[in-house]
Amino acid sequence: MSILNLLPALSRLSVRAIPGVRNISACTDPLYFRVSSVLLGEPLKKKKRIDPAIIRAREDRRRRKLEKQIRRLQKLSKQLKPISEIEVPSKLIEEKEQRLRKLPPISEEEMDSRILLQKDWNRYKTKQHLANIQTIDSIFYSQQKALDELRAESEDLYQEAIQLDLGLLPYTAKGPLKTPPIENYDNPDGEYTNTTRKFDGEE
Repeated sequence: MSILNLLPALSRLSVRAIPGVRNISACTDPLYFRVSSVLLGEPLKKKKRIDPAIIRAREDRRRRKLEKQIRRLQKLSKQLKPISEIEVPSKLIEEKEQRLRKLPPISEEEMDSRILLQKDWNRYKTKQHLANIQTIDSIFYSQQKALDELRAESEDLYQEAIQLDLGLLPYTAKGPLKTPPIENYDNPDGEYTNTTRKFDGEE
């Protein structure tokens, strides 16, 4: 059988749908139509019209749920994390009545004396505070008056006077240490166990 007799059969093979294979051609001529797989499409479903009252009720329900979650988070944010180092042991709580000092009652004369002493102390601290404020105000007034006089004389000197003294910053000071350093001390690498408690929300 010659190749010319096979051409019609090959051309018919090119237009047949072969399972699992797309766009198969066994002929030399260009294809004018192709066979593709079924896409199994269907028309879009028509949207149902919902009552606006139902939509509004759903939005209100969702908003109330979010507000409730926000209130719960805000309430939890005010609670401080417990620190085991400063918690009072239960043994001390049980011995509170035994450890409590029973002081004698204070007489009325002693109470009046303490009240008068507290008032005298308050008056003394008030006068001291007012005197400090007056001193600071007088210093600021004298400084501003001197700057005004300097500016009236020379603007350049005034601009130089109001510049910051960069020699004062940064300020470093080294004082005596609690213990003197040890010369040629080899600091060993110690081992430790992390006992930090983990709370909800922490990684």
